[in-house]
Amino acid sequence: MSSDEKTQVRMRSSQDRGGEWLRSVVRILVIWAIEVLGLLLMAWLLPGVRLESLLATVVAVAAMGILNALLWPLLSTLILPFAVLTLGLLSLALNAALVLLAAEFVNGFQVMGFWPALWLTLGLTAANTILSGLLTIDDDNSWYRNVVQRRMRRRGRRAADTEPLETNVPGILFLEIDGLARPVLERAMEAGYVPTMARWLQSGSHRLVGWETDLSCQTSASQTGILHGNNENIVAFRWWDRARRQVVSSTNPRELARLETESSDGDGLLAQGGASRCNMFSGDAPSVMLTASVATDLSRFRTAEFGAYFSNPYNFSRTLLLAVWDILLEKWQFRKARRQGVSPIMDRKKRGGIYPVLRAFTTIVMRELNVYTLIGDMFAGVPSAYATFVGYDEVAHHSGIESEDAFDVLRKLDRQLARLESAARHAPRPYHIVLLSDHGQSEGATFKQRYGMTLEELVQQLATDTYRVQGSADVHEDWKHLNVFLTESIHHERKAVSGLLRRLLEARTRDGRVGLGPEDHTPAPSQADDAVSHIVVLTSGSLGLVYSSRRDTRATLEEIETVYPGLVDGLVQHEGIGFAMVRSEAHGSIVAGPRGRRHLVDDRVEGEDPLTDYGPNAAEHLRRTDGFLDAPDILVNSFYDPQTREVPAFEELIGSHGGLGGWQMSPFLMFPADLSAPEEPIVGAASLHAVLKTWTESQAS
Repeated sequence: MSSDEKTQVRMRSSQDRGGEWLRSVVRILVIWAIEVLGLLLMAWLLPGVRLESLLATVVAVAAMGILNALLWPLLSTLILPFAVLTLGLLSLALNAALVLLAAEFVNGFQVMGFWPALWLTLGLTAANTILSGLLTIDDDNSWYRNVVQRRMRRRGRRAADTEPLETNVPGILFLEIDGLARPVLERAMEAGYVPTMARWLQSGSHRLVGWETDLSCQTSASQTGILHGNNENIVAFRWWDRARRQVVSSTNPRELARLETESSDGDGLLAQGGASRCNMFSGDAPSVMLTASVATDLSRFRTAEFGAYFSNPYNFSRTLLLAVWDILLEKWQFRKARRQGVSPIMDRKKRGGIYPVLRAFTTIVMRELNVYTLIGDMFAGVPSAYATFVGYDEVAHHSGIESEDAFDVLRKLDRQLARLESAARHAPRPYHIVLLSDHGQSEGATFKQRYGMTLEELVQQLATDTYRVQGSADVHEDWKHLNVFLTESIHHERKAVSGLLRRLLEARTRDGRVGLGPEDHTPAPSQADDAVSHIVVLTSGSLGLVYSSRRDTRATLEEIETVYPGLVDGLVQHEGIGFAMVRSEAHGSIVAGPRGRRHLVDDRVEGEDPLTDYGPNAAEHLRRTDGFLDAPDILVNSFYDPQTREVPAFEELIGSHGGLGGWQMSPFLMFPADLSAPEEPIVGAASLHAVLKTWTESQAS
């Protein structure tokens, strides 16, 4: 480079720094004005807060800002374990204490006790959040970003025993949007809900491809394959373990830990210094947070992972207010949908009660923890991180996959992607941001809404009263994320800190895991009466699994027809069933539909092919599942209408996934154009793992 070119580069760099400095000053003044207006408003609303003049208000805002700037970095470090284990409440109390301290220093500013100070903190946070959002002020471009940078770089030094290297070798963020199908993403971009993602594609910085999931298409199967390259014998979200005679549920951290042990070879996607955030499995990452498979592993949990989130004194109060707003929003959205006669729609029981709180935990709390922790990971220079954003999946289950409610979640998540993109510019290394989903969702009125009975009740009807049919509790993923957070908390390394929380949750803790919400297990059937046979029916979206629970091996079609005559034919002829797969002793595995059969051994079809509407790879997916050790005696899939794309779930969910049919098997992969594009269509989570692993290895080399 010539001397003139170097001079021009220095001049441009100086101009950029000058422009950034000017923007920072303007931003500080604007936020100061917002805080002054907020303080005046709260003083008018709260009898315990008094301001004597506008000057006192301005000085009070300055005093609170200075105290936070001087004291919060130290205090947040000291209280971090306590803040996490009190679910953030301690940080809120400390905010109130700093307000009281500011009042001691400022003449004309009085706060009459702790509770007025607490309400004042929440009020100022609300005003800042609302007005900053309206004025599109990026709160991360602030002094607190520098605090996070310093703290996370210290974390990076401790992890690597050296200063995080300023390097041009990019790291990779894998951001999973749970349950988002590629066609739904494309419609959201067309409608303007996700401008950040749309900009990435339009600018050419990213490419978008689809991929096809395995059967079953749900998170425990997909994420194990994506993160570990192996998801053998994960039959569904829940299935019957013949050897142990019990239900394996993907809501149980103990079972997930066992599955990870069986699936991992120690060299998962994140094994080389990576970080796992809010996932079901760890990908062998050395750094984990809210990862279900390691939730009870004391050696893996560190409250330091929450450091970036608690570096800002107002993060918890902001998250709390956003969560309260989301609870109110869910109630309003449900009432609006009922008034407008939206169909299909969930009943009040499924969208009432505790559900709005659980929704807020997934759409707000987990999102905020994810985003701030990822910013911290980038500032620490981690080589890779994988994080799951579960909000869209949760809302789409209850409101519909293309509902205004679900698209609103995507719109808000898209803003967080812009924040991550902005933060990446300040990291010690560049970062590739890869977006993907683990599966999609299909939609339709549920099986019970259409036919007045569950799959379990249908099997009981066909099996007659001679045989008792059992099913698992109607528990979806609503409680799982909160239970993982609480399970991690009670296993904190500081026993004195976590003791109180452990005692409070003792009645709902089993085998070291917290289990709030309905129980999700099916007890082993009684052996008292050998004349009584038992059938276990388990469901995952549009996929149903029927097991004879007294058998150690899979029952053949001939045995089923001998013991339960008419059961298979009764299922196949029901209008809500698309097909059933059974294994015949004489003919091998057969897929039976209402008007024909397909033999999986040689793909011979008798009559009409029952798999015609389920995609070109449907037979191969079924053959793979048929080979699993715990494959069901009867695998049942609900019908799929290719014209309306309707799928009736066996669970009470409007948007569903787990079986074959529709967009549930059509997730997406959006990746930087600098990374090598997949050479072949991606079919199966293990195939996607191979692509992602190639990227991480190429960046490390």
